[in-house]
Parts: sequence; structure tokens; C-alpha cells
Amino acid sequence: MLLVKPEQAMTRALSAGISFFQYRNKRATRKTIYETARLLSSVAHQSHALFIVNDHADIAEAVDADGVHLGQDDLPIEQARKILGSGKIIGISTHSREQAMAAERSGADYIGFGPIFPTTTKDAGELQGINTLKIVKSAVGIPLIAIGGITQKNIGDVIRSGADGAAVISAILSSDDITLASHEMMTVIAKLTR
Repeated sequence: MLLVKPEQAMTRALSAGISFFQYRNKRATRKTIYETARLLSSVAHQSHALFIVNDHADIAEAVDADGVHLGQDDLPIEQARKILGSGKIIGISTHSREQAMAAERSGADYIGFGPIFPTTTKDAGELQGINTLKIVKSAVGIPLIAIGGITQKNIGDVIRSGADGAAVISAILSSDDITLASHEMMTVIAKLTR
């Protein structure tokens, strides 16, 4: 695995056509998260890409990110909206149809749903699978981003099942060629969404 700085990884993924990024770092100090997010926000905006900060609405606001992605144990959507205002994006990870519907009622702009497949990136609870993804997609009217264990081999199944997008970490960042891995993923999605 090739280790690169977050801004290098973003630049390589941008060159392959990825246009929506989330910065997630569960281990860093808030100061480090802020400093990295500030840099990534600048890089993303120079390329007209969307940039979301994970967990921290205040940091998202401080670095002029496009929004925040919350977990079920983070700040409630309504409180994040007070910090960010109406012009910013708020997404939230969900792990059931009920959570997804509650997120939509609370004003989420999109939901992350999963884990669809087994993942080692985070402990996201019980495996949901493609069939549950279809059920949740039919229950909400906001965009659904599939999360958990998504690779080039299964991204087609995810998109065909109704997901509006997919959150991908390991399949791209653990690749020796981030640009190529990003491009291959985008090619599969483009073929299915024409």
C-alpha cells in the first residue's frame, strides 16, 4: 500500500473525476482535523468538488466545507443545521430503514446507508446487504450513499440496486495507484448511470 498525504490522495482522485469528498479521521486531535480539513477544503474548492467533514459541524463551518457527515452518536441534525445554516449539506450514517426515515424527517440532505458488505474500515454494525439497500432506497426521497466494503467488483450491484452513490475508502486508498483505482470505479458508475 502506498502511503500518501490526504491532499495528495484527493488530488489524484480529483484527476480521475471524483467530485465529492469526505474527510474522516477518528484518531487525530481536533486541531489536526481542523488543519487537514482546511487544506482539503481549499483543494476541493479549487477543483469545484464538494467537501464534507466527518463528525464535526463546527470544524466544517470553520474551514468553509460544503457540509458535515454525522454518525448516529454525533450532534443531532437539527443542532448541526444551527451551526452550518441552510446552505450547507448535512448527511448522516444510517443502519436501518427507521434510521433513514428519521434522518429524512430531521432534515438530512442525504443518508449514508450500510454496511452493505463486510468492511474493516469501521465498525458500522450489522451487515445490511443489497436487498435492504433496495428497501431503504424505496422508503426515502433523499439521496442514498451506500457505505461499507464497496469495491470495483461490487459497485455495479450497489448502483443497480438504487444507490445514488457510494462511499469508498479502502478500495481506493489501499491501491498502489489511487488515480487508476478512482478512474476504474468512476468508469463502472458512468456505464450504469448513462
